[in-house]
Amino acid sequence: MSYSKHVNHELSPMACPSTLDDVDLFGDGAQEHWYESYEILHRDAPVLRIDGGGLTVGSDAFVLTKHADVARVVRDPDRFLSLTTKRLGQLAAQGLTPEEAYASQRNLMTASMLSLRPTQQLYFQHRRELTDPWVGPGALRHREMITRHANELVDEWIEHQPGQIEFISQFARPLPQRVMASILGFPSADIPRLAAWGDAVVTPFVHGTGLRHELTPEQTADMLERLDGFQDYIYEHVTAKRQQPQDDMVSFLCGVHYEALDRKLTDLEIAGIVHAMIIGGLETTQYALEEQAQLLCEHPGTFETLRADRSKLRGFVEEAMRMRSPTHGLSTRVTAHDEVFQGVEVPAESLLHLRFGAANVDAEEFSCPFDLDVDRAAVTRHLTFSTGPRVCPGATLSRLEQQIAWGVLLDRIESIEYGEGNDWLHQPGIMLGTLALHLRVTKAEQPTSQPS
Repeated sequence: MSYSKHVNHELSPMACPSTLDDVDLFGDGAQEHWYESYEILHRDAPVLRIDGGGLTVGSDAFVLTKHADVARVVRDPDRFLSLTTKRLGQLAAQGLTPEEAYASQRNLMTASMLSLRPTQQLYFQHRRELTDPWVGPGALRHREMITRHANELVDEWIEHQPGQIEFISQFARPLPQRVMASILGFPSADIPRLAAWGDAVVTPFVHGTGLRHELTPEQTADMLERLDGFQDYIYEHVTAKRQQPQDDMVSFLCGVHYEALDRKLTDLEIAGIVHAMIIGGLETTQYALEEQAQLLCEHPGTFETLRADRSKLRGFVEEAMRMRSPTHGLSTRVTAHDEVFQGVEVPAESLLHLRFGAANVDAEEFSCPFDLDVDRAAVTRHLTFSTGPRVCPGATLSRLEQQIAWGVLLDRIESIEYGEGNDWLHQPGIMLGTLALHLRVTKAEQPTSQPS
């Protein structure tokens, strides 16, 4: 079964591809045709060479679209080097301190990682000691808090705006914002500021051009201007929480003894972790929720099935993330050696663009990949959160948020369908983010309450 087209294919400035020569994954309007492109690439060019797209003059880039190839790369970070690791090595070779690295790079996350996790071994310890207790396995502690936020959002429109809602602004976006603010220990009144800083942080992945997500000097200057005050805001909260710790992640980071370095964290190191939480904790979950809502509208009967049998909810969430990956591709790996993918020779020092969205609809890995199957076996083998040693540290939290969100919605509404005014157009960049989603929902006369 091929991918079903929306009306946005006619609205896009780019024509829908029909041959390999038509495929452009990074051009204006490409988001509207990604899945048609993947079918062509899987058939005709599963390893797509981008001439001159590498990191150095004369080197090339290669787009990997097959599940086996992408999984092979992310499972072997020593053979396929992370650009972040390479960058940290270069900064360390210059003898820069984290503070000096921040002054030159203006990137809190990179600067903090210079001391916290410059090696693969420290990456594991960083995750285990600093983030797992809050957004990894420890995220299960947030179940009640997430449920409360989801119900509060539904309360805001279930009575006052019966019928049609704009799902993204009224649910999918504010839910992870409120959850992350609660986890970090930031006041709910500050969420608009945090959201604005979050938007600025992901500027390269939304407005950057080409497979390297490059910004113009003007765009970079604008991004830094929009981030003004972010570091000071975090430092203010760090100072306050060092004096009066609360039950939140920032307080935990202020007090934790990081065994890898045998000391407590500096303010800059804490700020870098918060920076990473803002990047990873908002966008992915928002896009996953809104795409799941679309799949429910496009597959009549699925909402009713889930409402009647919550044991299928986990399968639905995983299958939806497979079919509509929030992040479609990242240019984050470089080959350390000469390689061969699908019979294509890839020289050492080549840039690899890992196309997670294409890997997740690879027919050699998932039969009938464009069919929604909530009972699909071993569906968690999708690559939405990557896999292997550098799997997304917040995957547990995002999965929990999605399952709880739909558990609440299944309790509170009886039906869901497309409303008026949709064009399903997506934002630019490499994330599958619909700009607006108008839904028509029916309030449940007798709300259900089942384990989700």
